[in-house]
Amino acid sequence: MPRKRPVPDETGSEALKHLKIDDTSSDSDPSDTEPTEHVTDAFLDTICRNSLDFDFEEQCSVSLSTTNIYACLVCGKYFQGRGQQTHAYFHSINDEHHVFINLKTLHVYVLPDNYEAMDKSLNDIKDVIQPTYSTRDIMRIDDIIGHGHDLMGRPYTVGCVGLNHVKHTSYINVIIQTLAHIHPIRNFLLTLSNLDKRPPLVRKLSMVVRRMWHARRFKAHISPHECVQEIVVLSKGRFGLDEEADPFELLVWMLNTLHGMVQRKKMSVVYETVRGKMQVATRKVQDVLQDDMVEDVEATISTMPFLALSLELPPTPLFTHPSTDDEDERANIPQVALGTLLQRYDGTTMVETNGLVQQYTVTNLPAYIVCHVKRFTKHNMLEKNPTVVNFPVCNVPFGELLHVHGSTSVTYDLVVNVCHVGHQGKSAVDGVVLTEFEESPFFAYVRQGENSWFRVHDLRVEPVMPQMLFLSDSYIQVWQRN
Repeated sequence: MPRKRPVPDETGSEALKHLKIDDTSSDSDPSDTEPTEHVTDAFLDTICRNSLDFDFEEQCSVSLSTTNIYACLVCGKYFQGRGQQTHAYFHSINDEHHVFINLKTLHVYVLPDNYEAMDKSLNDIKDVIQPTYSTRDIMRIDDIIGHGHDLMGRPYTVGCVGLNHVKHTSYINVIIQTLAHIHPIRNFLLTLSNLDKRPPLVRKLSMVVRRMWHARRFKAHISPHECVQEIVVLSKGRFGLDEEADPFELLVWMLNTLHGMVQRKKMSVVYETVRGKMQVATRKVQDVLQDDMVEDVEATISTMPFLALSLELPPTPLFTHPSTDDEDERANIPQVALGTLLQRYDGTTMVETNGLVQQYTVTNLPAYIVCHVKRFTKHNMLEKNPTVVNFPVCNVPFGELLHVHGSTSVTYDLVVNVCHVGHQGKSAVDGVVLTEFEESPFFAYVRQGENSWFRVHDLRVEPVMPQMLFLSDSYIQVWQRN
């Protein structure tokens, strides 16, 4: 049986000391002043935390307005305003749900009496809506693997939280997981201030990353709906929900877009983290063929930045006998070492493109190296190269492999490995081997702590052994400098 609201008497009883009446219009947000006394409200025991979900768009469930939104802490629905004649006001009367929180200011009010409730028991709800991190939290966040529990007691690993997929958005989920594990970018998003004044993409991505690393969530998963919707709108439909797109193209687009939004004096934490430099020597094919010594041919030298190193896989063998049910399907799949693929950028390997012969020499290694394994030969991502890439997960000498002057002793550890899953099948038209996509073809291996790995496939999160990483079809890798 619900408790009755405190009603002041005609002479102004002691109850008035605990009320802060608001007679403003429904579109305003009167929260400039705070109550002078601590308020212990009788209706706080009606709050149902199991019904609360703050991952979705802040939009009134009745008017569809996005301004001055309050969440009912009893049923979880969103309503506009809290004054008289507002949807939240009528909801408190019709459904007898009396506790509401402003999703911007995080002030809690009791309706229809319209006074602010101030109680420490509400802090966990405020932390779930807008998690905050101190400098001490950031310093300790990588030292330990945090284990949290949701309201149902189900454990989850902080930072490795499953993400809901909307239609075909596994390619977006893996990129969000990737950005959340590039530490400088993650730390920037965790400590970003004045979120209301930031561009929508930065603000919404920051909220998703903050909730991923929050240790006291109500649910063990997150819905990145707002962030996904902003990506669709901002990219003008280039990255949509109707079909899976290329996650590498999305990653490059996200890095460039975030840089443009947060840059100061043409630099940002994004470019400072993942952008390196290389020198390109370009010669004409005719000149190279006419001269036996390539070094004698005059080359055009240019310096260019890079956000990722694209790795060309060797062509798939033409003559391979098809596997049967009794044979291992991976027996016919070729394998190649990561060091072999990196020879493309050692300054000596010649690459022919569009009538030009180019030699790439990396001159500056970034703090994080992004490697893109080019598996798909067609733009529609149907024809896939299944070659297995072998690599160690730690202490890879990128400086030595790439012959970087002055950095031959620099080593890197793997932190993210985005993979593609899809079975090979025959096309009924021309016999070309195509890829049969699964519902969610992309997933990510992410590292937590020193050497703990998790496989994150949309909502599914499970621990894996480091030796299992190279068995999947790697597509994007992120390496961290030691």
